[in-house]
Amino acid sequence: MTIAPTSRGDHQALFWAFFLVTPAQYVLIAIKWYGMFTIMIPVYAFLFITIRIVLAAETTRFLERAAAIQWALMTCVYCLSYAPRSWGSSCAASPGREPNCCFPRHNRPAQRRGTVRFREALRRRRISPNVSPNKTWEGFLGGVALATLSGALIWWATPFNPWQAGVMALIVALMGFGGGLVMSAIKRDRG
Repeated sequence: MTIAPTSRGDHQALFWAFFLVTPAQYVLIAIKWYGMFTIMIPVYAFLFITIRIVLAAETTRFLERAAAIQWALMTCVYCLSYAPRSWGSSCAASPGREPNCCFPRHNRPAQRRGTVRFREALRRRRISPNVSPNKTWEGFLGGVALATLSGALIWWATPFNPWQAGVMALIVALMGFGGGLVMSAIKRDRG
């Protein structure tokens, strides 16, 4: 938000977005009120924050300022809040396991040099060189295929059957790739 266009009138809306809405989003996860969790930021916070900006009575670059705050809230709070939400549902779906069952006990070892060289040899056709020059079609297709397969293989840690877990992993991989491109575009736009 420090590089986004905001004005003095937006400070109250920013305070509400990140010091009231953000903790509320995680409280909704903690109390397992998932219906409200899924709509609070995209619906209620969207309307509430915009109205708060309007009440500051500053109309210069209003749409740009409101959009920057909304995108920051969606990206930095809403999207990220699905990680603890999904961890909670996976653990809840497996009774009798430890409460921290969704967190790995040890980090996996770093990739070997041969694997890295093999991946780099496959890098050829860039998807969007002006936005994110390191993203290639080969990497995209391989990454999506591997993520989908991995998701299907760990179906037992989710409340889904194998094919549903695979479809969910496919959706997450595709949306993650799209989100990465959007974040790269935002970084390039902001310099």
